[in-house]
Amino acid sequence: MDAPEPVPEPDGRGPAETGGDAVAAAYRAALVRAMEDDGAFDGDPGWREAFATVPRELFVPYYYVGSAGGYERLWDEDPDPVRRDRWLRGVYADAPLATRVRDGELLSSSSQPSLMARMLVALDVRGGEGVLDVLEIGAGPGYDAALLAHRLGDPHVTTVDLDPEITEAARRHLAAAGRHPAVVTGDGARGCPARAPYDRIIATCALPGIPPDWLAQCRPGARILAPLATGLLLLTVHDPEHAEGRFLHTPAYFVPLRGGSSRAAEQPREYDGLPRRALREDSFRFLLALAGDGLDPHEALALWRRGDRPGRERYGVTVTGGRARAWLDDPAGPDTWPMV
Repeated sequence: MDAPEPVPEPDGRGPAETGGDAVAAAYRAALVRAMEDDGAFDGDPGWREAFATVPRELFVPYYYVGSAGGYERLWDEDPDPVRRDRWLRGVYADAPLATRVRDGELLSSSSQPSLMARMLVALDVRGGEGVLDVLEIGAGPGYDAALLAHRLGDPHVTTVDLDPEITEAARRHLAAAGRHPAVVTGDGARGCPARAPYDRIIATCALPGIPPDWLAQCRPGARILAPLATGLLLLTVHDPEHAEGRFLHTPAYFVPLRGGSSRAAEQPREYDGLPRRALREDSFRFLLALAGDGLDPHEALALWRRGDRPGRERYGVTVTGGRARAWLDDPAGPDTWPMV
């Protein structure tokens, strides 16, 4: 989504020259209206108020955009008013923002607002008696934790990240916004046992699988929402050894989870002998990513054709005793394979 045109100032100066709270609020309102029109809050309109209230600009005082030389840095204190306004417009574009880059590698980002809204709606924080406790894996700049804390209250939100520089920045941004959830430096694959149990776990980083420690830190009936194989897997936890659920229909691409207890997300592989026409199909590329080493690529092609090019929402995962199996349509059906 394109950010709105700048609001003209009475003295003819641009918004970046006159101070920007009102302009930021106008950009924020325009983004929220566009998200609402696109259905991002369908199912739980309570998130609209959170996105309309939490100032994203406090969480991304600078970010990076791709350029011919690699990355260009935009920031809130740029002496050039035109570039400052470009920074603010980018803050309220419906797009992810690269917030930490090291040696050309993207380490952390602020998620696309509309995608995050859909993830929060799917997480379903409304039900049950009392307020739910949520663990976020991947602190990023702290914006997502701020949205959760705005909705649930600071004591009910924990966010964890492996990188102490990321958690330090997240704490600083959250404090500037008047929010103080628990920000923990640690291996997200291990969860955060000190603040367990949780009713919801949401990951904002790509995973190769569901870490067993997460299930052990959940209450029965808890939900886990995690990016996996370019999709979003929504699991219901039955007990510390069992969970099951399906993928949302929404595609999702995130920075990989980093940590000693979790394999790094695999790099895309070459698939010699597979038809190019199939490889151009998003639904087939998703299946190849989900199949991993559990299905031969040609078996995956046969499954995809037999299932009439199924979308993400027809696949699911069952976790039992630390082992996971993926399946198409029915966990007890014929089309199932181990996730290895």
